[in-house]
Amino acid sequence: MATQAPTQSQNQSNSTFTREEVAKHNKKGDLWIIIDSRVYDLSRFAALHPGGLHVLFDEEVAGQDATKIFYSLHRHEVLQKPSYARLQIGVIRGEEEDKDRIIGTTSLPGELSLVPYGEPTWLTKGYSSPYFSESHRKLQAAFRKFVDEIIYPDAQLCEENGKRASQSVLDAMAAKNIHAMRLGPGKHLKGLQLMDGIVQPEEFDYFHELVINQEVSRIGARGYGDGLMAGMVIGLPPVLNFGSEELKKRVVPDIFAGKKFICLAISEAFAGSDVAGLKTTAEKTEDGKHWIINGTKKWITNGTFCDYFTVGCRTDGGFTVILVERAHGGVETMPIKTSYSSAAGTAYITFDNVKVPVENTLGPENAGLLVMLSNFNHERWVMTCASIRSQRLIVEECLKWANQREVFGKPLFSQAVIRHKLAAMIARVESAQAWLENITYQMTKMACTYKQQSAKLAGQIAFIKMYATRTAQETARDAVQIFGGRGISQKGMGRHIEHYHRTITFDSLLGGAEDVLGDLGVRQAIKQMPKNVRL
Repeated sequence: MATQAPTQSQNQSNSTFTREEVAKHNKKGDLWIIIDSRVYDLSRFAALHPGGLHVLFDEEVAGQDATKIFYSLHRHEVLQKPSYARLQIGVIRGEEEDKDRIIGTTSLPGELSLVPYGEPTWLTKGYSSPYFSESHRKLQAAFRKFVDEIIYPDAQLCEENGKRASQSVLDAMAAKNIHAMRLGPGKHLKGLQLMDGIVQPEEFDYFHELVINQEVSRIGARGYGDGLMAGMVIGLPPVLNFGSEELKKRVVPDIFAGKKFICLAISEAFAGSDVAGLKTTAEKTEDGKHWIINGTKKWITNGTFCDYFTVGCRTDGGFTVILVERAHGGVETMPIKTSYSSAAGTAYITFDNVKVPVENTLGPENAGLLVMLSNFNHERWVMTCASIRSQRLIVEECLKWANQREVFGKPLFSQAVIRHKLAAMIARVESAQAWLENITYQMTKMACTYKQQSAKLAGQIAFIKMYATRTAQETARDAVQIFGGRGISQKGMGRHIEHYHRTITFDSLLGGAEDVLGDLGVRQAIKQMPKNVRL
């Protein structure tokens, strides 16, 4: 294969200089600096510098090694942007190999973090796990590379511009059957090639799904993450588990292909956790062949761009779940502005005399509570997986910052109060991950019976979600204190911290508010108390 000849800029970046040579270029119109042994020519860029000229002509910057000052103000990723990377004209002679890459700051696609506690224990060198097999590790390695190369760039762009995930990303996920894997183990995987054959459908278990959930959450873009067909994760299971075979054949393939979208439409302005308080109604036509649906739904994830809506409705005998199609007519969706990006597609939905065939009923008529309850445990577990991994990302950010930031002439971590905060953050995320892995193991042993999972794990899952989201909010507060003003700035060093602090409350509400979940867990425990127990 022919190789492309090096460009002039590439040849220049291979040039070598001494530090003494660089020091001579320290004035207006002739300005060089050193960052990580790399030499940058800022002569023309100086006038365009967002921070002004004065910073660049500081005696510790102009013609000098500005590495320490640079990293107190900027993330390493800034240097990787083409507009800035082209400013590099060479390296310091004798130091060509010293800083080939900044370890732990910007990893190569698919790489594991080397920062302590930057990865869960099972992915940390030197540690073992009784839960994860070679199959799980292969899936993790392949999927992380996919996330870093395909999903992450799109996530950063769409989180900011508010647009839905790019179709090219959804198509790439569909090609590897990632959409199907996000629904966990089950018959829906039969006959599919998962991640280019890395894992077989019959061996795919809840730990494989945990890997998928946690790797996706590393993108650090909360709104985009929900917009990445999160509505499918909670809206499609009722179709798979309770829909007719004909309905599934018609609906499921296009959703798994990323061509059509589905969401769960339960919450209303009138009722959230109180499902019995729902006001959206479904009445049968005189011939009994259709439902006529009227009402509204609010805070529905992915609702703005969905083709299908799994809708909870009040019916004559109770509560029924029905699959509504936008094509039925009478469905209108409006975006709701929330704390995170509109990439999530959060919607207010109105149903105005929507005529739906009775064949779209999911589960028995008036037995909708059973349909929804069968979905809750898995939904909450999925959210917990993502929440815990997102929290770990913040712990890693804080450890990096405490290590590189200097205050009073010393590293930030030399302050006892900072070490105390870091200790609490690490303890929280490690305990949550360990609890999650234990619950996931129990799920694999109860995979064939929903009744057993519901009896044994509904309380456990409710508790861990409550614990994970409460500790996450504590970590968010501590992280802002560690980063200071940077932690409330949407750009720059603390952008991940600001984003996390602003959006973490979503985790504490979606899938059930913390107090509701805690109460559920306690009530289940009391139900199982032996009648003759005494102190």
